[in-house]
Amino acid sequence: MQDYQHLHHEFPPVYDSNSKILILGSFPSVKSREQQFYYGHPQNRFWKVLAAVTADSVPRTIAEKKDFLLRHKIALWDVIEECEIIGSSDSSIRNVVPVDIAVILRQAPIQKIFANGTKAYELYQKYLLPVTGLVCEKLPSTSPANAAYSLDRLTECWRETLNGVLDK
Repeated sequence: MQDYQHLHHEFPPVYDSNSKILILGSFPSVKSREQQFYYGHPQNRFWKVLAAVTADSVPRTIAEKKDFLLRHKIALWDVIEECEIIGSSDSSIRNVVPVDIAVILRQAPIQKIFANGTKAYELYQKYLLPVTGLVCEKLPSTSPANAAYSLDRLTECWRETLNGVLDK
């Protein structure tokens, strides 16, 4: 059995002065921490879903992913700055220190905030909503652990929710 690790988020948010929407995850997975970028696990469907929703090609490299996000006016970060976690397990997260979300909100004209999955949404509600006062909408998780959603169903849910908000 794995032990808890006390970890700090090691890579910065992606955003610029044109970012209109903010998508928040919970905390980077082991694979994302290894790659030093968001949604690095090959089975995570985040990049495939966003590419389908925006009618764009799936970005492969970190540089392509950053360019993709900024081109579509998407800011990307996680709710947690540091925590104790076992591996990549969201359900094991404890002793949370949230990010300073004001860093993005001061510099980008964010119009909508979305949480990628239930854990990110719950953490936002607990730690960031009291600070921002801004509503966050929950999207179904793109994690491979979310087996209830096929890629097609996930893409359709994200498309319906993001319709009219995303720049295509």
